[in-house]
Amino acid sequence: MFWRPKTMFPSSSATQMPSAKTMISAAASAAATIVLFRSIVKEYLPYEFQRYILYKLKTLINSFSLEFTLVIEEYDNLNQNNLFKAAELYLESIIPPDAKKLKISLIKKESNFSLSLDRNQEIVDTFNGVTLKWKYISKHGPIKYIPSPDNFNSMPKSEDKFFELSFHKKHKDVVIDVYLKHVIEKSKETKEEKKSLKLFTLTPDRMSGRRGDVWQSVNLHHPATFDTLAMDMEGKRVIMEDLERFVKRREFYRRVGKAWKRGYLLFGPPGTGKSSLIAAIANYLKFDIYDLELTDLKTNSELRNLLISTENKSVLVVEDIDCSIELQDRLAQARAMMPSRHNPAYNQVNQYQVTLSGLLNFVDGLWSSCGDERIIIFTTNHKERLDPALLRPGRMDMHILMSYCTPCGFKLLASNYLGFTEHPLFPCVEALIEKARVTPAEVGEQLLRYEEPESAITGLIEFLEDKSERLKREDGNKDSNGESGTAEGKLAQELDGNNGEVVKKELDESNGEVVKKEEGAQEPDGEIVKEEGRRVGIGEQW
Repeated sequence: MFWRPKTMFPSSSATQMPSAKTMISAAASAAATIVLFRSIVKEYLPYEFQRYILYKLKTLINSFSLEFTLVIEEYDNLNQNNLFKAAELYLESIIPPDAKKLKISLIKKESNFSLSLDRNQEIVDTFNGVTLKWKYISKHGPIKYIPSPDNFNSMPKSEDKFFELSFHKKHKDVVIDVYLKHVIEKSKETKEEKKSLKLFTLTPDRMSGRRGDVWQSVNLHHPATFDTLAMDMEGKRVIMEDLERFVKRREFYRRVGKAWKRGYLLFGPPGTGKSSLIAAIANYLKFDIYDLELTDLKTNSELRNLLISTENKSVLVVEDIDCSIELQDRLAQARAMMPSRHNPAYNQVNQYQVTLSGLLNFVDGLWSSCGDERIIIFTTNHKERLDPALLRPGRMDMHILMSYCTPCGFKLLASNYLGFTEHPLFPCVEALIEKARVTPAEVGEQLLRYEEPESAITGLIEFLEDKSERLKREDGNKDSNGESGTAEGKLAQELDGNNGEVVKKELDESNGEVVKKEEGAQEPDGEIVKEEGRRVGIGEQW
């Protein structure tokens, strides 16, 4: 008989684990119990009470969590949430290069692709040592109607989109006060980088009863820049400095109580590059252009509505202001007093029109403050025809003379068209340009006529010589006929609204100033009475 020592450990049969069958049975029983409990809750407890219990359970769980979450919805009630759009642009700039899945889109009338997070994707950001987690969520819900982009109609929407921004709750103040402002500023930079410049014009059906945007746009692909503009370097430098000073002085304009806008008058002969300068300004500032045709408007209120509908950071252009509207209210009043001398049908058609007072209020009145960072540009071939009230600072702050082509302008055109700025024939061209009074458009047209640079320069010289000879003959004919501009001047008839009498406007060719005389009026001492004789310095006019 052998002695068997007692072991210190229980036998293997005592420590045997439950069988897999037993565990599966227990799990199934627990699941059945949960399902039964949920059925009882749904059957016997009111829905409001169920939601209350669920809310309390979530609150209890969250009380033990150190994470805080901000929900940024696409719409706040029926209003679009600007922070949601800013978050989209911001996240596009911090998408990691190793992202496995992204959404890509190309918006209508845009030239750049847009990248964004797909549904339920997350992205981690770090700001001043704070770790933040963004999650994009999209859920289908009940249909609701939200305002359409034109703000007149509504459109159905069944998808709820929002971002969840999660972080440690001790950083709540930093995130709300600092980080979200950083998100907004960064989104603005991203938007400017992605921006495609637009050229807006009035929609043809804006007055037909159809509701919608009053402006329609196309992408602006005009290649004009200050580097390619055929202007004197000093003139371009002054304009660029004025533009840079304007865009940097938002707080200054607010402090002095002025609307943040700037007015320019471009005047000079046709073909001198006024439209190219407008495009160069838009490309330089990255501003959209709104081309406003005043003859298409019927009332001052329509003009105000158009002003309200333009975006900030834009260039509003009114070309040929002297031809597009009756700016002289006194002339319109005089015509109204003498309907027998004018076509009655014409008066009926034009009884509603934009008036000078309406235009002045649009440029420099209360309505001019409806928007920020705007450039207003008027162009004209005849500055002397404009009302002095429209020319004063505050309405047209800077007068820019777009004159004939100069030797400096020719060299720039030669660089653009021919690819070089020095040639043995250039001195001859420059000497002729100063005599021929040709526009940059005429010079450019001559340089386009030939494929070979030598032929282009020779053809330009022949054109300039012909133009110079023609001008000499015209000046000689004037001298032989005694038509001296200084002695006689140029006369133009118009109506004086004060008394309805015919008056004469005289252009003094010695200084380009306009003078006005009444028919048969005797002037006190034989001197010319100046109606508009303000001379401006280099800071006001180029």
